Amino acid sequence: MNKLKLFILFSGTIIFFKMFKGQKQKIRKSLLIKLLFVVSLVTPFNNINLFRGAYAGLEFQWDNNSNFRRLQWYQLDNERIARNTTYFFLRPSDRKSGILKIDMKFPKKYLSNLKKEKVNLCKVQIGGFSDLTKCLENIPADYEINKVEGKINLTIYPYSPIPASKDSYAVVVKAFNPMRSGLYQVHSYGQSAGAIPVSSYLGSWTIGID
Repeated sequence: MNKLKLFILFSGTIIFFKMFKGQKQKIRKSLLIKLLFVVSLVTPFNNINLFRGAYAGLEFQWDNNSNFRRLQWYQLDNERIARNTTYFFLRPSDRKSGILKIDMKFPKKYLSNLKKEKVNLCKVQIGGFSDLTKCLENIPADYEINKVEGKINLTIYPYSPIPASKDSYAVVVKAFNPMRSGLYQVHSYGQSAGAIPVSSYLGSWTIGID
């Protein structure tokens, strides 16, 4: 039985490489059908319920409209229910003007245990290959948390407007990760500093939890 599976898997591998041989060649429909057939044979039937359970545990929350802006983020631990620290970055390119107020809208069941004393606004160093992500300077601010229909809304009032400079800033949140794996999208809005303050969409962070 194991030899049969190996033979089927080897045959599927040959078909796969034939499909992708040469970047200019088109994938033939017949080869694709054969590949799907081979994969279906290799995959044990008793794993079907396992796959269903895995997908049932995922929670995708995003908005793919034309105005969507992806913001960068960094977290220390992406495991379910883990104690986590997440950096929600606001880079210079994310801020077209000074910001008087930041509104963050969290999806249901994500950071539902959020507390004001676990939130911090800071000027940040975004890590790379040689540098670690860390706060360089804490920015004094007031924080307000509201829960509406199971969703957390976090409002941040910096004592001084966040300038439209070349520095990067971050909202740092310490909380437990949700129980369910998936992608959770956090939307942000900023009130501009100026003669007529206007709130506008800054972008969204899509956080992955394993």
